[in-house]
Amino acid sequence: VLKQHGYHLLEAATGEEALQRSQDYHGPIHLLLTDIVMPHMNGRQLSEQLVSVRPGIKVLFVSGYTGDDVLRDATLRGSAFLQKPMSPEALLGKVRELLDAPFDQSC
Repeated sequence: VLKQHGYHLLEAATGEEALQRSQDYHGPIHLLLTDIVMPHMNGRQLSEQLVSVRPGIKVLFVSGYTGDDVLRDATLRGSAFLQKPMSPEALLGKVRELLDAPFDQSC
């Protein structure tokens, strides 16, 4: 959906792969879109590591889980949350909203 609407993506199957791709990519990365619940390295851990090396990056967490821990993880600096399953319109709208919003350095 994002590719079809003109977004450039760096895709990764795991958190570790995402970190490696971000290190190998020398251009700007504006947004991390990640599931919160993943094996080995969860989305919160991934976002913390990525934000430490790319401080201007915004984060969009997605999850099919609705527990308090999941929602608490979605409140990290520069992050937002989208419940799965979501419509393509909801995904596109949230991504655009985050990319258009000024970065809040006070978070």
